[in-house]
Amino acid sequence: MCSADREAGTSLQQLKRLAGSCIDAARDRLCALSRDIWSCPELAYEEKKSHDILVRFFQEEKGWSVEPHYKLDTAFRATWGPSGGGGEDGESCLNIGFLCEYDALPEIGHACGHNLIAEVGAAAAIGLKGVLESVGDPSVRVKVTAIGTPAEEDGGGKIDLMEAGAFEGLDVVFMAHPSQEDAAYLPDMADHDVTVKFYGKPSHAAAYPWQGVNALDAAVLAYNNLSVLRQQLKPDWRLHGIIKHGGVKPNIIPAYSEMVFYLRTPKRWDLPVLREKAERCFRSAACATGCQVELQYAAHEYHNVLPIKTLHRLYEENGKLLGIEFTTDEEVLTTSSGSTDFGNVSQVVPGIHPYFYIGSEALNHTEEYTAAAGSEKAQFYTLRTAKALLMTALDLIFSPELLKQVKEDFALAKRSEERQLRRREQGRESNSVHCSGASQ
Repeated sequence: MCSADREAGTSLQQLKRLAGSCIDAARDRLCALSRDIWSCPELAYEEKKSHDILVRFFQEEKGWSVEPHYKLDTAFRATWGPSGGGGEDGESCLNIGFLCEYDALPEIGHACGHNLIAEVGAAAAIGLKGVLESVGDPSVRVKVTAIGTPAEEDGGGKIDLMEAGAFEGLDVVFMAHPSQEDAAYLPDMADHDVTVKFYGKPSHAAAYPWQGVNALDAAVLAYNNLSVLRQQLKPDWRLHGIIKHGGVKPNIIPAYSEMVFYLRTPKRWDLPVLREKAERCFRSAACATGCQVELQYAAHEYHNVLPIKTLHRLYEENGKLLGIEFTTDEEVLTTSSGSTDFGNVSQVVPGIHPYFYIGSEALNHTEEYTAAAGSEKAQFYTLRTAKALLMTALDLIFSPELLKQVKEDFALAKRSEERQLRRREQGRESNSVHCSGASQ
């Protein structure tokens, strides 16, 4: 807890300086938290050690109510402040949420720096608690909520939590993601993953190959079909994947093959169009080889993040006060990159998902980035980002007109998104194209 006391008449700027002191006071514990998570990389829905590390961190901080295994086995919720949505007198309570990710990637560990995302969320949450305790004003009714959100890399833990009601009652949500530059907003893509399974017939590949039906040939044809399709896709659409299974022995014609592909478009309303095009490639490969094909789409689509301009502006203003140099590269600022299940959360709660530099030019999802995410050098940038998020939260708490503007921005963005969804749906209905293929 930050021990500094608020002087009478403390200004918002003084509170922001106090916010930085509160986070700095917890620096050693926060760095240890991040390093412990980094040291035990765990895959989606399997983050048991990381879950326990974070739960223990909040349990050891005074004043937090901590719920382990919150709606998912490896999720948690830690809260401080008034219970429910308001006080006993019915007075409204502003509920500020901070999200922590902590799943890793297969083989290369925390190559996306989710240990740092967890640290940012925890730092901003305990920092805000420290500032509000120092204010000691009963009229400032704020609840601080930290939610551990597993399975961002695969599955969509935030979507599971959202469907279970975990984000109900939150007014604004904050998180930040490691990158190669600082940006208040980068356009994440909508995404839907598909597993494609081809079923053929085994046979001796030398003695009587004509008796077999080659499932690997179907996978190779489908892969090449998709490669050709890219020539006719919009420049900012993405279609990429792997062949996970292609047979067991060269002299046995493969009876089974399996592919996994990610389908991405900048806006979620274009995903059905890309899905239809990709399915033609899969089914035509099955038809050409005589295989059967099964398509298994992931349970959740990841949606694009709704931009909230007021939050972006406030975050940049606060970040610049801390010395953050935000990128001005238009190619970076306008080019869609990865995908996140935070996009789905942003469709139901106003939020911000900025990106932050961690002191390395390494690229995400590489071994070099894994090393950078666990380095001491990354700590300065990570905690600075947490301070900028916390300062932005203080703007909303102590400037009600800014909170009102954030909610208006959110409503406007939602209406625009819904109009586009309706328009695209109507267009698909009037121009639907049916393609026959191999049975599923």
